[in-house]
Amino acid sequence: MTKSPRKLILAIVTLAVLGAAYYGWRFYQGNGLPEGIAGGNGRIEATEIDVSTKTAGRIRQILVDEGDFVIAGQVLARMDTVQLEAKLRQAQAELKRAMISVDTANSLVTQREAERNAAEATIAQRQAELDAAEKRLARSSQLVTTNAVSQQTVDDDRASEQGAKAAVEAAKAQLAAGEAAIGSAKASVVDAEAAVDAARAAIESIQADIDDSVLTSPRDGRVQYRVAEPGEVLSAGGRVLNLVDLEDVYMTFFLPTAQAGRVALGTEARIVLDAAPQYVIPASVSFVSDVAQFTPKTVETEEERLKLMFRVKARIPPDLLRKHIHQVKTGLPGMAYVRLDPDAAWPADLTENLVK
Repeated sequence: MTKSPRKLILAIVTLAVLGAAYYGWRFYQGNGLPEGIAGGNGRIEATEIDVSTKTAGRIRQILVDEGDFVIAGQVLARMDTVQLEAKLRQAQAELKRAMISVDTANSLVTQREAERNAAEATIAQRQAELDAAEKRLARSSQLVTTNAVSQQTVDDDRASEQGAKAAVEAAKAQLAAGEAAIGSAKASVVDAEAAVDAARAAIESIQADIDDSVLTSPRDGRVQYRVAEPGEVLSAGGRVLNLVDLEDVYMTFFLPTAQAGRVALGTEARIVLDAAPQYVIPASVSFVSDVAQFTPKTVETEEERLKLMFRVKARIPPDLLRKHIHQVKTGLPGMAYVRLDPDAAWPADLTENLVK
């Protein structure tokens, strides 16, 4: 082979290599990712839950340690309830007293109603006596004109009639007093019943505080920190434990303006952890910030605006988390990848060894 053909072949090979390099650069955008795929550094995070006291008190017992897995409804800690139980006994005694007061007030109403009935009977009796006295006076007033009876008899009948009228008025006054007494007795019943309701409400409130003194897990998760220890006195709302909800795990990462603007909620994503790069974890975008999280010093130019970074969350499916619950750990660094173009194909290294 002559020297010229050899140079020609070398030139052709060089052009082929340069063409392949250019195509690869175009396909992977110069950052190792194909067009339509974006990625960013992130860290595994999870929703944290503080298990706190509702009322002030002393911690009597903590039943879990850091790192323990817990389920919803599991008892985690108990607060001291000696004072609450004493208040409960006091409220129960007040309830008994109030119930006795209701019975007493009802008895008083019955007594006052009996007195009213007696007053009504007395009025009827006095009215009958008045009627008789009026008739005697009428007869004697007629007979005195014929001297059949003396004037003294007429005067006595008139006096009897006036006395009978006075007796009727006195009986009516007694009836009115009885009616007023009944009203007062019924008011006492209402007051006593209100005291019963108040005592029952106090018991329910104290019992609720006693129930709330047993701290339970609001959902499945893992104990991350024991913030306090048995014997410590906490104020209302004092933290006892910190839990991690292992069914709400995600990776937070950042994308520049041009890429963040193309990410929609629900977009398919992939997560690769530094601790296990051989596994690819499926995820989906659950959050895209509407404001830049950090910016350059100035953003007057279009070039600088494109450097604005927006926070994105890639959430791991809860079903997958439950399946691998004992391998889930927060704080692990890694990379999150998101598909900006729905038609873009995932690179081979992000489709192999996909965790299921």
